[in-house]
Amino acid sequence: MVAAGHLPRDTRDYVERLRRLKSMLLLRSFESALLRQPKPGFQLLSCGEEAVAVGVCAALERTDPLLCSGRSIATALARGVPAGGLLAELIGKDGGPNRGRAGRAHVSMPSIGLFGAHGVVGGNISVAAGVALAQQQLGTRAVACCLFGDGACGAGVLHETLNIAALWCLPLVLVCNNNGYAVSTSVREGLAPAHLTDLAGPFGVPAMAVDGTDVDAVAAATAEAVAKTRAGQGPFFLELQCARLATHSTLTREERSPRELEQLRNRDPLMLYERRLRTEAILDDALWTHMRSEVDAEIAEAERFAETAPWPDAETALLDA
Repeated sequence: MVAAGHLPRDTRDYVERLRRLKSMLLLRSFESALLRQPKPGFQLLSCGEEAVAVGVCAALERTDPLLCSGRSIATALARGVPAGGLLAELIGKDGGPNRGRAGRAHVSMPSIGLFGAHGVVGGNISVAAGVALAQQQLGTRAVACCLFGDGACGAGVLHETLNIAALWCLPLVLVCNNNGYAVSTSVREGLAPAHLTDLAGPFGVPAMAVDGTDVDAVAAATAEAVAKTRAGQGPFFLELQCARLATHSTLTREERSPRELEQLRNRDPLMLYERRLRTEAILDDALWTHMRSEVDAEIAEAERFAETAPWPDAETALLDA
């Protein structure tokens, strides 16, 4: 077998694009498995936003710290948290990266570069600035990347962080995952700027808006932002425009109209990417069937792992406090 590092460039691209499709399929299938659990808990699903998680993670080095919001499931999987461990974590069992104590809102796994989720809207943004400052002071050349939703753009902490990151030329990439709604408040009703990228302008921070349903576009834009930041050019602001196909949470009533939801289904990143790879003769029926079979097997194994994982002992509740 030829080593990946010695594959022709077009072959490596072929393999990577199939990997991205499989990763998005895994993310979608994982959340379906989570909802099959007897007690899935209070979850914020990422259905429709898989291209954001996969594209951003594809552009980062393992040593680049990644922080995310409470909508963390897809990000954690794309970053490399094992599916079985994550499922156990989400339902409160031992065997997860945080032994069932963190759940969706605070899951972390620093060993793979997942610095952690944050359940408070905007709460991770200033923390990310601190992580970026640490990398700068240590001279690691690592870039801190922070994912947050459009609702966080109304928080003062974003402006404070943009200011200090620009002032100190911090190695920080701020990524707004814009799914159009802060719970049920639309962007146009909750935020004054015509474009969310305008928020970065007063601080002299370069910004870019990207189609967040296009995993290749997300990966390319994130790679460009990370490269510029790693080269010492300071922070970068990315807006990834995507479509949330599920309700805000498993406990939230859907308030969008049936017509809007139908329109959003046409922006399903998994469906769009499958079609693209078929059009480009990268994917056919046989390969798609094989890929789905592999994902199904991985999900089944994750469900077995979570089912057999023990519940945490009561006396361990205060460990690591």
